[in-house]
Amino acid sequence: MAATPPPLQQSKPLRLYQAWKGNNRFFCGGRFIFGPDVSSLFLSTFLIAGPSITFCYQIIIKILKYEKLDISEHVVHHPILGLPVLIVTLVITISDLMFLFMTSSRDPGIVPRSTRPPELDEGFSVTTPSVEWISGRTPHLRIPRTKDVIVNGFSVKVKYCDTCMLYRPPRASHCSVCNNCVQKFDHHCPWVGQCIGLRNYRFFCLFISTSTFLCIYVFTFSWLNIITERNHYHNSIWKSMKGEVLSLVLIVYTFIIVWFVGGLTVFHFYLMSTNQTTYENFRYRYDKKENPYNKGFWGNFKDVFFSRTPPSMHHFRSLVIEETVEAGSGSYTPRISMDVMRPKEKIDIELGSKIVMDGNLSIPSILQHLDYSSIEDSANVKAMMGNTDCPEMKGRVRDPMEVSRMTRSCNQHERGLAQVVI
Repeated sequence: MAATPPPLQQSKPLRLYQAWKGNNRFFCGGRFIFGPDVSSLFLSTFLIAGPSITFCYQIIIKILKYEKLDISEHVVHHPILGLPVLIVTLVITISDLMFLFMTSSRDPGIVPRSTRPPELDEGFSVTTPSVEWISGRTPHLRIPRTKDVIVNGFSVKVKYCDTCMLYRPPRASHCSVCNNCVQKFDHHCPWVGQCIGLRNYRFFCLFISTSTFLCIYVFTFSWLNIITERNHYHNSIWKSMKGEVLSLVLIVYTFIIVWFVGGLTVFHFYLMSTNQTTYENFRYRYDKKENPYNKGFWGNFKDVFFSRTPPSMHHFRSLVIEETVEAGSGSYTPRISMDVMRPKEKIDIELGSKIVMDGNLSIPSILQHLDYSSIEDSANVKAMMGNTDCPEMKGRVRDPMEVSRMTRSCNQHERGLAQVVI
């Protein structure tokens, strides 16, 4: 009796971000996408806003103190920390936090996953020993690990992603943290909690550049404040440093931070000038070979800052259909399977069955994936154990392993006799 397929439950309409297979976290109904380590964003915000607020507080104290002095003292002592410095500090800090949020909350260029592996090109042969093959999630399907594509006249190898079941576009790579393939993948930044890729690299560069400038700005004016305030401490720098504790703390803090963000800014300035990503710089070393993406110094900077940002390949609030199959008390989502065809077979798309090119027999789909080799070998062994007509089998011990080996030899012997008779 044929088994009836389990009934399908009613389709569940979900938003794309609700059925998302990556490790990302979504907020505001899928309008903002972050990495799984989005909590580090709060630490980065504190490291930027904390010193800036402290510096602004010091400026406000100086302004209020200056307003209480007599007019005659205004000419003698004019503080370096005034209203213009406060306004510039607020603008830089707000811009820095804005670039941080824009880097962390947008799609970095995630490549949509495929629902099934790509079809094998006719140019590849599964018997080719020089090609590295992979099976991954589809062990019955052998797919080349890499294939060549032409980029700006150069041959570039692209790799197959077993997780996303597709050949990655040039310059794309799979992020193990977010579990997504990202276009022009640079790196996964733990400080912003997001991958850095094609669609947010511009804002990342602006973020680290603004952070570097903010550190230098606070460092410089904190030193100037100590120098100008030494008149109140008998022209002694040491006493002025003891009196201006906030300036001294900010000097030490910004001096330490600027080595990290400043070094990162200089490194990415080099990468932008040569049109490389961090991943490519460490993996391919384009300084030792020609870079197929290099457009010249100004062309590379124009490509980063003045080119149009491509739209996202996902609409995270779009509706998707998820169908589940009842299985006892629980349910599961059906898996997508692949049928691997031999070269002498073709797929009848309308009927959904396999048609052998040498005959007209149509095999039902329920029988297509069964392995008949063990049944056939068992039948041959039983037949040969009871049959001694084969010349090679006569006079030998009827061991099952020996019979199995002799079966193939006898079959070849019979085919040779048939050809002679013909």
